Amino acid sequence: MELVFATHNKNKLIEIKALLPHYIKLLSLDDIGCKEDIPETADTIEGNAILKAEYVKNRYGYDCFADDTGLEVEVLNGKPGVFSARYAGENKDDAANVRKLLSELENKENRNAQFKTTIALNLNDRQNLFTGICKGEIIKETRGEKGFGYDPVFKPNDFEKTFAEMSLGEKSEISHRGKAFRELIAYLSK
Repeated sequence: MELVFATHNKNKLIEIKALLPHYIKLLSLDDIGCKEDIPETADTIEGNAILKAEYVKNRYGYDCFADDTGLEVEVLNGKPGVFSARYAGENKDDAANVRKLLSELENKENRNAQFKTTIALNLNDRQNLFTGICKGEIIKETRGEKGFGYDPVFKPNDFEKTFAEMSLGEKSEISHRGKAFRELIAYLSK
């Protein structure tokens, strides 16, 4: 089976390839000649995943899946949410996004947050959605060198390590993306 993962994000590709069974050949947007950034103009994480999957299916004709992920912070009414990658500006600077988040949470007691990933799968002219959530908290300083995005400040519930301190295997076991992709893989394995 051949599927396109609608992303240019090399970190996501590495995470997902590690989870997929060997019989699924994963292609990236670069592999199919899609150089453009697919617009993410929906106001929900689910909506953005659907937009990206529809774009690839309609423009390139491939069976595909797309994901969108957001960090939802309770005291910030779910922000940054769909704007997680662009929280500090359009240039998608992870370090700037983390600095802005920590600044907004300064002097806040409630640091509860969750990562949410939704995957939209367009396969055989049908669409299915898969969602994974990982609850945790935002710590007060960055810790760890692994991962990307908000990983250095997100500590999952019942763990002492941040995502950025975990190996890829450890993170994938409990992460929002890992949960959503296990649902996707279970579906594809039927």
